[in-house]
Amino acid sequence: MENGELEKLLIKAYTQADYSGDVFGEFEAYVNPNEITLAYEMEYDSSQASGTTNSRMEFKKVKPGDMSLSFFIDGTGANGVKIDVQQRVEAFQTITGYNGDIHRPNYLIVAWGTLQVKRCILKSASIAYKLFKPSGEPLRAVISATFTDNSDDETRVALAQDESPDLTHARIFAAGDNLPMMCYQIYGSPHYYLDVAEANGLDNFRNIAPGTRILFPPLEK
Repeated sequence: MENGELEKLLIKAYTQADYSGDVFGEFEAYVNPNEITLAYEMEYDSSQASGTTNSRMEFKKVKPGDMSLSFFIDGTGANGVKIDVQQRVEAFQTITGYNGDIHRPNYLIVAWGTLQVKRCILKSASIAYKLFKPSGEPLRAVISATFTDNSDDETRVALAQDESPDLTHARIFAAGDNLPMMCYQIYGSPHYYLDVAEANGLDNFRNIAPGTRILFPPLEK
């Protein structure tokens, strides 16, 4: 944002799960939200030994997070922009809702200033009409929407910077790397290089071409 210019909340829709291809459409909020709620949930497995009263909570994963926001659509012209409220509501529904061409809701990017959820989908939405003309035409509406993180597992793990050996890791083999040393960095021991080589179908672990993507799966020690 430069020279005090208003940064408007923008929702972009895609039809491809990997967010490739052309943008299906965009929705721009003329009046930005005054509150955004980010929610996330941890998932645990509870295990309890025989004869005990307390359960042990074993961490499993961080579930995809939610982002909830509400914003106004004002058709009175009070903010200097005269808009058709119902038309803007329908535009929001078209961008975020069900797309018959792909038989599911669109894949979304919701961005506003430094707060950005690069990959998400609409979880729920409600529209409250607040003001009407005598003819019944709406002049104001409030859209309340909740979006759920739609990042793929590999992206989510990368963002979380997980380094635990009980998670699958992906590394790009670079010049000067060697498999035993990479195993030491991930598993704490170089002795798992044959297991990793087998998991990746590598016939010669001493002759890995730079740029090769190698998966380091969870291994029992």
